[in-house]
Amino acid sequence: MKYQTRKKALILLADGTIFYGKAVAGKEGSAFGEVCFNTGMTGYQEIFTDPSYFGQLMVTTNAHIGNYGTKKEEVESEGIKIAGLICRNFSYHYSRPDADSSLEEFLNSNNLLAISDVDTRALVSYIRDHGAMNAVITTEVDNLDNLKKKLADFPDMKGLELASKVSTKEPYFFGDENAQFKISALDIGIKKNILRNLASRDCYIKVFPYNASFSELQSFEPDGYFLSNGPGDPEPLNEAIATTKEILKTDKPLFGICLGHQVLALANGISTYKMHHGHRGINHPIKNLLTGKGEITSQNHGFAINREETEAHKNVEITHVHLNDHTVAGIRLKDKPVFSVQYHPEASPGPNDASYLFDEFIENVKNNKN
Repeated sequence: MKYQTRKKALILLADGTIFYGKAVAGKEGSAFGEVCFNTGMTGYQEIFTDPSYFGQLMVTTNAHIGNYGTKKEEVESEGIKIAGLICRNFSYHYSRPDADSSLEEFLNSNNLLAISDVDTRALVSYIRDHGAMNAVITTEVDNLDNLKKKLADFPDMKGLELASKVSTKEPYFFGDENAQFKISALDIGIKKNILRNLASRDCYIKVFPYNASFSELQSFEPDGYFLSNGPGDPEPLNEAIATTKEILKTDKPLFGICLGHQVLALANGISTYKMHHGHRGINHPIKNLLTGKGEITSQNHGFAINREETEAHKNVEITHVHLNDHTVAGIRLKDKPVFSVQYHPEASPGPNDASYLFDEFIENVKNNKN
């Protein structure tokens, strides 16, 4: 019955290209954002709640979405962060015994517009050829002229500061207050599984807002610092970059992931750029240049750091590279216990090949504390 009553819907890209589909359930309206795609076969709930995806229209390349339902524990933040969902086949019924609810109920509770029955293979191929761009998904199929005007005025991701939209408003604690190590974390879009990984390694974490000053982070008297993942362009994050520069003066351990990796690069005078269509999936190949070993990793980013500037920097060493396009996937400072990676060692979803990076951070913390 739901299939028969669903409304017509479409995706209008910024260049005027249109792809057709149908609205999931009874949700109507329009949703704007940058259209991107994720190639993961599983983990849709974690992807939808990842703050790094804030403001983006998510195309899932896996043909079936919703087939295993949703579970309260499998979220990476409070609520859905994507701007809208685009998929091929939407499953209204789920088969996982320990699921709490259907994906339809989860989307409705978060008031998210989703469309299915889209030729996602053609759409993803188009994005790969023409690059990530702004788009609108809508059930207002007879209102295209007005939607085109609104889409033309919608801000580009380049130059867009979004960390403030997803960061905590007030500091909070995570983990056991009697843990061996204290970590000050700058929240520019942090995922819960990062905090879980740190807490499981005997850390008590105080999480600070995106614009927290160095003195605020230092007031916790931490043994180390952490820069989180997050959405948007890293270059407008002047406060986070300034705070990072102050952290570097302390010579204490620092670990950055994704957007935090880009902020660390900017704090060292290395520029960033917007990628053609970014890296988003759970099977991206990385080479660890320090060990020579390969890693399969979870990735989600539309910006990267400048490789030529990184190679020319006298105090920065490239530690990891992406094997598909040779972009910089990891760096470390030569004279400080500081490093970062462009991918997600906490996974969720994805493989655990890179979880050792948390151990390396803790080892730096131990050595520095002793």
